Amino acid sequence: MRDMLGRESAVSVPEARERMTRHVIAGEPPSVLTTLDKAYQRILSEDVFSPEDLPGFSRSTVDGFAVTSSDTFGATEGLPAYLNVSHEILMGEEPSFRLLKGTASKIATGGMLPQGADAVVMLEHAQYADGGLIEVLKPVAPRENVISAGEDMKKGEVLLRKGHQLRSQDIAALAGVGIEEVKVYEKPKVSIILTGDEIVPLGRAVRPGQVRDMNSFTLAGLIRKNGGIPVKKGICKDVYEEIRNVVRESLDDSDMVLITGGSSVGTKDMTAEIIEGLGSPGVLFHGVTLKPGKPTIGAVVDGTPVFGLPGHPAAVAVCFEVFILPVLRMLTGREEKEYQGQKRIRVRLARNISSSVGREEHVRIALEERDNELWAVPVLGKSGLIRTLVKADGTIVIPAPVRGLEEGEMVDVVLF
Repeated sequence: MRDMLGRESAVSVPEARERMTRHVIAGEPPSVLTTLDKAYQRILSEDVFSPEDLPGFSRSTVDGFAVTSSDTFGATEGLPAYLNVSHEILMGEEPSFRLLKGTASKIATGGMLPQGADAVVMLEHAQYADGGLIEVLKPVAPRENVISAGEDMKKGEVLLRKGHQLRSQDIAALAGVGIEEVKVYEKPKVSIILTGDEIVPLGRAVRPGQVRDMNSFTLAGLIRKNGGIPVKKGICKDVYEEIRNVVRESLDDSDMVLITGGSSVGTKDMTAEIIEGLGSPGVLFHGVTLKPGKPTIGAVVDGTPVFGLPGHPAAVAVCFEVFILPVLRMLTGREEKEYQGQKRIRVRLARNISSSVGREEHVRIALEERDNELWAVPVLGKSGLIRTLVKADGTIVIPAPVRGLEEGEMVDVVLF
């Protein structure tokens, strides 16, 4: 069905997403070998197996005395167990002796247990008596206060799975088992094309009727944050051939193309027409039941996803989260569960918000503390106002069937 201006009627957000994911067939990205210090936030392109046990030896988790646990059974403060301290285990050294029954060895946190020891008595639960003896005031069970060899990771065990995004703790685990390099996917390149006679680059004076480029900075930051490489293609005037040439060039040298401006209906609305003429299947939707972001275009051109975004900064940010981000993550090779990448908190709404039924609305909010409780304060304003993003801490979503939300209602905030 088309409207009075000849456009296809706006589709729902879920339908728009489904159309994109149905047509984007993300093949496996190329792999590259990288060192650990350059692997943070990269996506593994193969499973990683532990080449050794971690730890490689049984070690103490506390300062105290290495013992044979059965020597401490029944010990109490009133009737302690007496053990002879035979050795002191130095850090970073392998004990050259075997612990005998009835003896103990002084040990520090991280120290290697000697043969014959199976537990460690905490320093707080022992005290020195006469003649090199200690009184054990509390019994220990086998393996108490000890990390056994291989308890953290067994040799040959899968340490990290293909498609996993490497966090600092993952890098630490890789280093812990001696892995110096890992194979990761190359980052997808995302072209950013700005259109509009009114846009001028940063560093140039603006005349009345002109605005400085903000959207390329928004998009570049979001792309980097989520594992892509932004490629700024500059600002195109509202000239059909100029825009078409830049889009065609971008399709050849990038994995995704983002075009801002030119998605609204008007005399200079050429984005959808240009996309349609460059390959198939072409435009999949033009207009979604979303606020802000209604005139968004989603397309696939010979396997490359293309988005036409409104020019308003708030709409650009919302459309990135709603439509572009899921596709970008597909292109990175990341095996992602639905909850990953979403930082949500549940708080109370500070005031009533009205909404039009039939359109999913994303409302910017600021978090405010009141009586030791966080509240979501709507940051209201037109989607063309960048301050609504600057002042906001996140967004809440009013579903399409809902007329609005009431003050005091619990809402889920997706943090920026």
